[in-house]
Amino acid sequence: MSEIRDDVRYTENHEWVQLDGTTAKVGITDYAQDSLGEIVYVELPEVEDQFSQGDEVASIESVKAAAPVYAPMGGRIVRVNKKLEDSPELLNEAPFKNPIYTLEVDDPDEYAELMDSDAYADFLKERE
Repeated sequence: MSEIRDDVRYTENHEWVQLDGTTAKVGITDYAQDSLGEIVYVELPEVEDQFSQGDEVASIESVKAAAPVYAPMGGRIVRVNKKLEDSPELLNEAPFKNPIYTLEVDDPDEYAELMDSDAYADFLKERE
């Protein structure tokens, strides 16, 4: 069973989001990293890039597949996790401790549109 945390929100594309005021850390879920298998490369966005909710922001390559990472909320990139450039396997080891990027969000209300832990758990059960 995949780890699902209560302190973040989730998307149908298996990103997690942790909102703190007007900044949001974004990463991939435990389910996503498990589905991808061994992650070998992460293409990070550029700091200052602007994205709308649903835009493709980054990409992850594993031994199995490549997968896009989408913006769960609109905003401007204020930080990227440079450690992932040299150590992409950190996403496999601890997906919730290794956000891919941090956004300065345009509309904090978009957070309420994302799934809470119970809704995400139900979403995963439906996929089985």
